[in-house]
Amino acid sequence: MGSPLFFVSAVIPVYNGEAFLSEAVESIRQRGYRPLEIIILEDGSTDNTKRIARGLNGDVHYIYRPNSGLPAARNRGLQISQGNVIGFLDVDDLWRRDKLECQLAHLNEASSADIVIGYTRILMLMDIVEGKHIFKKWADPIFALSVGSALFRRSVFETVGCFDEARRYCDDWDWFMRARECGVTMLVHTEVTQFYRRHVRNMTNQEKLGNHYFTKMLKKSVDRRREKTCSPAESLLRLSRVAEEFAGKRSDTSERQTKD
Repeated sequence: MGSPLFFVSAVIPVYNGEAFLSEAVESIRQRGYRPLEIIILEDGSTDNTKRIARGLNGDVHYIYRPNSGLPAARNRGLQISQGNVIGFLDVDDLWRRDKLECQLAHLNEASSADIVIGYTRILMLMDIVEGKHIFKKWADPIFALSVGSALFRRSVFETVGCFDEARRYCDDWDWFMRARECGVTMLVHTEVTQFYRRHVRNMTNQEKLGNHYFTKMLKKSVDRRREKTCSPAESLLRLSRVAEEFAGKRSDTSERQTKD
């Protein structure tokens, strides 16, 4: 057999994530894909994250840094990673069991795609039993611009750049908007790839603050497009259309294979 096409680097930023870290790492490891490295960036935690991380042997690389925020931790993980495919996972979320199998297959099939991004299923915290958080499914899967539901070719960061460390909120949305403005090819598929776990400590619970930074992020995108064209901002292709086109192509391929 030949060598695998993809070496995956999975980056997990952690701030006080002792309750979730082991499960997050296991969700990446569970199908045994190789070659794989898991980079844990502890961002100035004050709990037992260090002890838990150092007990996760094998393919895990643990790095401690003073608290600098989520985008800075993601950038540091990207900087030291070795893979030609990059994935990100927030410590309180999970990758679906077949995420790597599914999305690496899409990357292999679509050589022009710089990013593949799937759907997210929301899980809601229902109880905590003997320190274990119990989550249940909540509503239907959704499409969201979330780095945890995507995989990235390493080369795309040379085009778009890193995450904006000045943005403590919406840094992932900001990155995706810059990618779209650069004309990066993004393949959207409908398989669920991430479980987003809602609980009282989610950053997104600060709705007013999040909306403030979201509005600022959109304005920056519009301003960049105005500066580029010296006229009203160009519209970006709706991601729902990208998903529809992809679903249509998959359907056409399946029909041809059935006929053959």
